[in-house]
Amino acid sequence: MEKLLIINANELVTCSGSAAKFGVEAMNDLGVIENGAIAMEDGIITHVGTTEEVMSQINADEYGVIDAAGKAVTPGFVDSHTHFIFGGYRADEYDWRLRGLSYVEIMERGGGIINSVKGTEDASLEELVDLGLKRLDSMLSFGVTTVEGKSGYGLYKDTELKQLEALKICDERHELDVVKTFLGAHSVPKEYKGRGMDFIDYTIEEVLPVVAENKLAEFCDIFCEDKVFSVEESRKLLLKAQELGLKSKIHADEIVQLGGSELAAEIGATSADHLLQASDEGIKAMAEAGVVATCLPCTAFSLKEHYARARYMVDQGCAVAVATDFNPGSCHTESIPLAIALSTLYMGLTTEETITALTINGAAAVGRADTVGSLDVGKKADVIVHEFPSYKFLPYHIGVSTVELVIKNGQVAFVK
Repeated sequence: MEKLLIINANELVTCSGSAAKFGVEAMNDLGVIENGAIAMEDGIITHVGTTEEVMSQINADEYGVIDAAGKAVTPGFVDSHTHFIFGGYRADEYDWRLRGLSYVEIMERGGGIINSVKGTEDASLEELVDLGLKRLDSMLSFGVTTVEGKSGYGLYKDTELKQLEALKICDERHELDVVKTFLGAHSVPKEYKGRGMDFIDYTIEEVLPVVAENKLAEFCDIFCEDKVFSVEESRKLLLKAQELGLKSKIHADEIVQLGGSELAAEIGATSADHLLQASDEGIKAMAEAGVVATCLPCTAFSLKEHYARARYMVDQGCAVAVATDFNPGSCHTESIPLAIALSTLYMGLTTEETITALTINGAAAVGRADTVGSLDVGKKADVIVHEFPSYKFLPYHIGVSTVELVIKNGQVAFVK
């Protein structure tokens, strides 16, 4: 029986709840406990409160004790949108972008997602797993305890399944929990150029049933975008995936205002992501339908695009999540501190909203708000001890991690 106790936290930030937090009031309520304590047993939180309260309810001699005096304690971060399993890199494309080429122009040069397909095809399963585990180590150092990982650099059956298998193995071997998403419809292969619906039919007939039958993913995602997949094509794939038991995510309204956010609301997607060009109507529809609006500020930063209107989304009653979008092309970073800085400085979120977006709302965006994302009794003991006395240091220490220690499933997994 393993027991761990944190005491004397200057601020214990609970982010308490078991579902997404919608709108201004809810997203700003962090549930901070001064001089807080949290007790954990066998990987589960058993007590939360002030140090005096928790100590009166347990036998502290049975616990390993961490004294967090002068430090802030928060839930582990949930990075709810990443593409961390891939082979090959695209540094040359980043240089093209610095020289003025747009995302679409890079795609037309043969770059973009298609360029990562070859590197992923060429990599063995073992190579993809080794790369994935190293990337998860880095994420853990930034305080991430749950991460979503997508396929999408195979497009065709064999490599898509290889990516999903790599995600499964990483989940089994690493401390982090990996939420697996099938993104076979990430781009239109050159053989299907101009025939997007035919590729959707191929995916539905040849790949999706294998993914569902073997439970290789929890979610199905699609890049709903101009010159990629239309709203009609996206609807067809996601509804079929729902029939087979996969929940829906959608890359929506990133480059043009196509109607992906409206589609997410229509079909009851768990989340719609990117949303740089989401319409007022789409944002309101997501709020009403309970779709988590996942903003990816590091991608907008990397592409030198306007940021998603996160401030407007929260004001309109949305539940906003923030994630890194770590990938080999448009956003090659797993930096939570960068995401925090951009969320507060350029997306207009308060510090409190940003922390909510990276914890309980991130958990909701991957369907795990009932088990992670907050410091509540009965949830997984995923905890960060920060080196400073207040959560307000997270954006204040600009672009630098404040994480001192990470506990995953009740065990110390990282120490700075």
